[in-house]
Amino acid sequence: MEDEIGHSEEEEQKSLLPFLEENEDKGGQFSNVEEHWEEYKLEEELAGAGVMGNKDASEGAGGRSDSTMASLEHDLGNINNIQAMKYTDRICILTLQRNLKELNDIAKEKELVVQKARDKLSTCQARIKMLAKQLDCVDTEIEKEEEAGNVAALSCLQATHRRLCTELEKEKDFELKIALTLKDNRLEMWQTQTEQGKYEILHEQLKKAEEELEMQYQERAEVRIWKEKIAALQAEENRRAREKKEEEALKEYEERHKKILEDAQRNHKKAVCFLRKSMARIHEKNAKEEVKTQEHMERRIQAVLSLKTSITSNREKLQAVQVWNKAMAFEAKKQEMKMREAILAEGGNVAKEIFLHKRLLEHEKEKQAARELQKSRKIEIVSRILQEKASIDKQKKSQSCTKAIKGRGKPGGSLLWRMKTWQYIEKTCKRSVGVIAQSQCSPSAGSSAGERTASVGEISEQIAHDVLCESSEEEKEGDETLIKPEFPGLWNQECDRHKVSKEAMDAKVKKDSFEKKMEEYQTGIFHKQIVSGHERKGCLFYSKPSCIHFKDFDVGQIYKKKIVLINASYSVNFCRLVGISEWLKDFISVQFVPPGKMPAGMSCEILVTFKPMINENLEGEVMFMAQTGSFSVPLKCTVKRCILALDKELIDFGSHVVGETISRTINLTNSGALGTRFRVQTSVGDSSTHRATAKSSPGRMVTPRLSDRAPEKKVSDSPVTSVVEKKEQICPDHREEVTCCVAQVEQQRMETSPSGSSTEQLGQDVLNSRTDPDTDNAHHLVELSPEETPVEMMLGKVTEGEIGPFSSVKLQVIFVPAIPGDVQAEFVIMFDNSDCKPLCFSAIGVSTDVPVWVPNPNVDFKICTYDRLYQDCIAIRSRAKTTLRLKFEVCKELSKHMELLPKAGYIQAQSSFSLQLKFLPRPSLPEDAGSYFDEETRVLEVPVTILIVDKAKKVNFTVHAIVTTSDLEISPTQINFGYCTVHEAVQANVTVTNKSILPQEFGFVGLPEFVEIQPNDGLGILLPLESLTLDIIFKASKAQEYSFELTCKSEINRQFKLSCKAVGVHPPLELSHSLVRFAATALNGVSTATLYVMNSHVSANRSTHAVPRTGRGEPAPLGPTWFEFRVPEDCPVTITPSVGVVFPGKKSLIQVSFSPTLSDQLIREEAVRRLCRAAATGAEIQKRKKDEKEGKKCSISITKQQSSRQLVGDGGSTHLPSPCSSEQPNPKELKPDSDAYMAAQASLLRNFRGRFDRYIVPCFVASGSIDGKKGSENLSCSPYNTLYVELHCPAVAPSLVVTSDNGENTVSFGDVAVGHRMMKRITVQNISSEKMELGFSVLNPNGPFLLVRPVGMIEPGENETFSISFCPSESKWFFEKLDIQTAKTNLTLRITGHGVTPSTVCSVEEVLDLGYVVAREKVTSTFKIQNTSTLTLRYSIQLDSLSSTRDKDWQRLPSFITSPLQRTEFVGTQNYSGLSVFSIFPTEGEIVAGKSQDFTVTFSPDHESLYYSDRLKVVLFGKDTAHTILLRGAGTARPVYVAGGAPLDVPVESLAGTFPRPSLEALEGELQEPVKSILLILEYVEGEGSAAPAVTELEVGAIQSAQFPLKKDTEFSVGSLALLQQKGFTLRPAKGTLQRGQAKRIGVSWVPPPDLDAKDPVLVTALLTLKGDIKESYRILFMARVVSACAATE
Repeated sequence: MEDEIGHSEEEEQKSLLPFLEENEDKGGQFSNVEEHWEEYKLEEELAGAGVMGNKDASEGAGGRSDSTMASLEHDLGNINNIQAMKYTDRICILTLQRNLKELNDIAKEKELVVQKARDKLSTCQARIKMLAKQLDCVDTEIEKEEEAGNVAALSCLQATHRRLCTELEKEKDFELKIALTLKDNRLEMWQTQTEQGKYEILHEQLKKAEEELEMQYQERAEVRIWKEKIAALQAEENRRAREKKEEEALKEYEERHKKILEDAQRNHKKAVCFLRKSMARIHEKNAKEEVKTQEHMERRIQAVLSLKTSITSNREKLQAVQVWNKAMAFEAKKQEMKMREAILAEGGNVAKEIFLHKRLLEHEKEKQAARELQKSRKIEIVSRILQEKASIDKQKKSQSCTKAIKGRGKPGGSLLWRMKTWQYIEKTCKRSVGVIAQSQCSPSAGSSAGERTASVGEISEQIAHDVLCESSEEEKEGDETLIKPEFPGLWNQECDRHKVSKEAMDAKVKKDSFEKKMEEYQTGIFHKQIVSGHERKGCLFYSKPSCIHFKDFDVGQIYKKKIVLINASYSVNFCRLVGISEWLKDFISVQFVPPGKMPAGMSCEILVTFKPMINENLEGEVMFMAQTGSFSVPLKCTVKRCILALDKELIDFGSHVVGETISRTINLTNSGALGTRFRVQTSVGDSSTHRATAKSSPGRMVTPRLSDRAPEKKVSDSPVTSVVEKKEQICPDHREEVTCCVAQVEQQRMETSPSGSSTEQLGQDVLNSRTDPDTDNAHHLVELSPEETPVEMMLGKVTEGEIGPFSSVKLQVIFVPAIPGDVQAEFVIMFDNSDCKPLCFSAIGVSTDVPVWVPNPNVDFKICTYDRLYQDCIAIRSRAKTTLRLKFEVCKELSKHMELLPKAGYIQAQSSFSLQLKFLPRPSLPEDAGSYFDEETRVLEVPVTILIVDKAKKVNFTVHAIVTTSDLEISPTQINFGYCTVHEAVQANVTVTNKSILPQEFGFVGLPEFVEIQPNDGLGILLPLESLTLDIIFKASKAQEYSFELTCKSEINRQFKLSCKAVGVHPPLELSHSLVRFAATALNGVSTATLYVMNSHVSANRSTHAVPRTGRGEPAPLGPTWFEFRVPEDCPVTITPSVGVVFPGKKSLIQVSFSPTLSDQLIREEAVRRLCRAAATGAEIQKRKKDEKEGKKCSISITKQQSSRQLVGDGGSTHLPSPCSSEQPNPKELKPDSDAYMAAQASLLRNFRGRFDRYIVPCFVASGSIDGKKGSENLSCSPYNTLYVELHCPAVAPSLVVTSDNGENTVSFGDVAVGHRMMKRITVQNISSEKMELGFSVLNPNGPFLLVRPVGMIEPGENETFSISFCPSESKWFFEKLDIQTAKTNLTLRITGHGVTPSTVCSVEEVLDLGYVVAREKVTSTFKIQNTSTLTLRYSIQLDSLSSTRDKDWQRLPSFITSPLQRTEFVGTQNYSGLSVFSIFPTEGEIVAGKSQDFTVTFSPDHESLYYSDRLKVVLFGKDTAHTILLRGAGTARPVYVAGGAPLDVPVESLAGTFPRPSLEALEGELQEPVKSILLILEYVEGEGSAAPAVTELEVGAIQSAQFPLKKDTEFSVGSLALLQQKGFTLRPAKGTLQRGQAKRIGVSWVPPPDLDAKDPVLVTALLTLKGDIKESYRILFMARVVSACAATE
């Protein structure tokens, strides 16, 4: 059944196809279908979404209320079982419904037309009957009047009869026409009804389909209702499930939270206990550290105080030295004077000799300076070498014995480095000394340099030899350890340990034995362990502990250790014991029971027993074998050792007064298991302490010579100076050598000095004092004997004893200062155990004799400013045991700026004293301070003296300060803002500079309302010497003159003034906005903003409001005010209108448009760069191809030669000329339509990153009115009234670009004819990375532009095309903007077009008469049409004879029946052959603007007729008729013709047949009757004045024809001339001769004769004869009459 139904439906659709095809061209055929289809799809989607949503909801609900759901789903399934109507069926139904409706409408329309035609026909028939009755009545009346003989009534009745006949004929014709129309309409109506009958079945089917469709809609509604019910139930179930889950989650959360709180409380209790213990330990640790810190600080203070006291004591001695230097200088001057006298006595050049002597002295000084430089460099190098040696020794001590034994045979790398360093020192000394010797040219200098060089070499060799000896001695001591036999008597001789090891444990033997054992125990192949695709790598068994270590063993004892092996592999494994090292078999035994297969993570135990036989270290391994490979556990056995160390290597006693006793302790610790005996003594060659004493300076040392080999020892002012002096023993004097104790003392200073900073300062001071050239007085040193030198540092009671294992001993050192100065002692601890090396430590101290010192000898006030008070309290301490009197003094130069209070005072025994220091620097400080103040660095150093009155000793301390100013400099100091309008603000910049080296806060306070300072409102902080630019913004509140001051205050309340002036201006006009911020606009886009120019000047009354004026000047005149905006050049902003006038109280709308574009210069430069790159790439490719052809080797050699030549020629320049440098195109020569220009533009457009421009546009204002005569002379313009508009123009990269028309955003249609339509396609591309939805602005609905096929979505990188049409309605320019809107930016298209009315000029106005032509011949004529418009015109030529409506025109009544005024027929006689009488060339084409076109008209009749005619139309663009020309011509059978007169026949030819014409011979032989008559009508107008004769004319012509060859000329003559003259006719000429192709006119004039009756017309006949090759006669009928002037006018 379904197949049959489908088949029948297909047949019905096929039967409907013709009907559908007929109506296919009708508008809106599928509009309704598409709408219904969209509704259907929407319904289907909603239904599908509902099903899916119900499905998800049902799944989430999960089987709740099964019965209700099941029933609903059952009902829903029953409804869904109904088969829905197909889409094609719905389309057919809708189409059929629409077509049937159209058919019914057509039938009704036809019925209406038929009814109207019937009504018209009945009306016409009624009128015909009425006219027939009237005609019968008129006939009756005519008969009566004829019988009566009433002529007047008869003529009226006859006229009425004629009128009625005419009307009756018209009505009959109209009746006939209506009847035909009615017949046609009836026929169409019947056809329509027949068609309706055909589709009756379709009507019924349509009704059924509609009912079915309605049922489906109802069923679908029910389905939706059921689905909604199901969805509601499922939503309710889901809600209940969510609520239950939330309740469960809340319970879980509460339980978890409760548990967390309980855990937190329990953990808090535990943490509190631990925290208390930790805090207690921390407090203990902090207390210990604080005690240590205090002790350390006290030691440092003591050291510094002793240093300062020593410096103070040395100053008096330095003054003595200075006096001695002055004396020596005076003595040198005396010697110079004596030298001068001696030279003068000898007659030499005094100036030259003195100059040479000075140069010699300068060379000596340079030499000394070079020596000092060498000395300092050598000291640095030697100190580094000693540090390196000490660090290496320390590393050697910490290394294990095994690594030490292996490394003993190799010399240390530091030794080689030290040798190279000594060689470098030797070379440097030689080079520097050699240079000095060459410059001085002194043999003594050369010899001394040689000696010093030799001494340097000796020292380097000695040091190298000593180091090598030490290393060899250490090796020997290590090698002397003997191996004792286990049983006495077995060994008869002692053996070297290395020899025994070589014999018993040879490496090769060990390797061979190990390989044999491995071969014995290896029973299978190792298996890789792979689990889950991963191979196990690394150790398979872990031992715990990882190393079997037997420490501190005794020979003869037995030691046991148990280890655990853990299976660390991925699976089951087993292990077995392979053995132990060969050299351990005599001492080690292993007890191991194989555990069998061990799962992963399981372990087994091994017992290792060690029974030592010899007292030496042993190393080896215990070897095992597993399933996957072998592994081993290392084993070590170490003997007991002594490990001795000191807790510090330097004891610093600090500074103490002479006579005190101080003791310090040092700890000796043994961390080894073996005890030994120790002995403490002074170092070798140092039986007593060393100190420095001198008569003139404490820096000069007395060093007792202890032995010949031991170096001399010196004691300086500090521990650092002692080390430095030991380093100075390697200086160019080289009288002593260096020992290893120097390195130890250096190491002690680096590591354990408790006063590092003070000692460093102390050492630096000593070095400075030593390098001072004023202290080179070595001959003043005093040497004291050892017996005279008191022992100040000594050991305590414990000097020797026994130190046990893991114990410590305290050693005491006592310091008893006796002589002021630095004291140093060195001690050595010797041990009985030969393996323990001696330990050295040093003790230093300072003895002072001044009992008063200042803890802080340097008082630093930091940075101070002028005129501000600074205070500090100076603490003075006393070591004395009695009261001392002190006096405080400041140098005279600083007495005005610095004060000490009190001036004097007493300090108690072993107490402190406070001194107040006041410092008030004044601006005169730089002049008063003198040398104490450095003007460049602004540093002030003032010495302050504390005088001990009773002992005449001084203690100095120094006051340091950096003095700076607190000035702020404001530049400029005056600002003139000029003229400022009340609508704008004027900005001026000032620079505030901080002249101080301190940062200063500043702020402008008390600002008036019309002033603003930015940034930060005039507040800020200036860094030292920093300058900050501030913007002073002035905005006038009214028109007046302003003069005010701005105050800037600093943080110390200093004030700085800035004076300002300005003039307020109130302009006549004002702007609604002075700042326009455009939105971010894409390139080639447009953003528009509007503002107003307002004229609020409506009254000149000053009391009511502020009037426009400048300052205190006169008010501006009241009236119209003009404005003009001046946009800067190259500004992408357009202001419309830019010039205008605003009347009082009015405002003018101003539109500002911003359209960013790429500059033409930028595009041209980019194009040139791209061309250069392309040229370079092309040249490189060509070069590569050429090189490939020529060969690589040849090309490489050639290029090398060329590059070398170029380098030589260019002077080493390696710059290669670019390939496009010589042929670089000129940017100005590029055309905008070139490919390079367009590519550069597209590249810049796509790579544009945005820019921000700011423009200020002035608006000039002028007051007054413009006179027509004077123009703008009446306007008064002031530059102070100028307004300004600030424009912020951000430009961004476009997301949408136009790719058609070379990327232009202007769509130009050019010139288009009015009424014609032109289309243009525009292609846009999405150059962004996002998908965009496009929107289009609305074009003017009444305008000529129309958007066709807009685009909706566009993908990234996709191109889309849409069209715009232009159809102008009038002749003018049209302009519109189309905005393509995206989410980010807009693309603006400018659409322009020019509507042009086509205008042409034709050389022929209305009629083109081609004259007479012999039948079957043709003649041509030309005319010209010129295009006078600016548009190229497309034309076509049309003839009415070739019109498609010609057949319909033939069915009309003949034209001769109607009156000539009613005739509309322009097509006359046509050829019998069917060919066109008139032909035109060309028939179509284009006429360019301003050009013309020639047209050729050909007239070719094929028979004789005088009424050949046609109408020619010049049609532009296929629809507009520009010109209409009537074409005329006459065809004749003979080569002569006569034209003129009134026509006597109709212009339409008769349908009767044509008779053959006689031959030419017959015509020549006899005279024929006149075949044609010509009527000449002349009307003489009779008037008041002299009347002119009536005039007409005839044209006689001879045609040049190929059918009638030329034999003789044609003569013409008019007969009956006398009769004509009698009747008043005059002919001129009456006869004549015609040549072929010639025509003459015969003028005819008539004057009525006197005896003529004016009422009777004159009728005369004359014969016109033409004789030639053919004789032809014409009968001329002359008819003349006289008419009055009034009748003629009417």
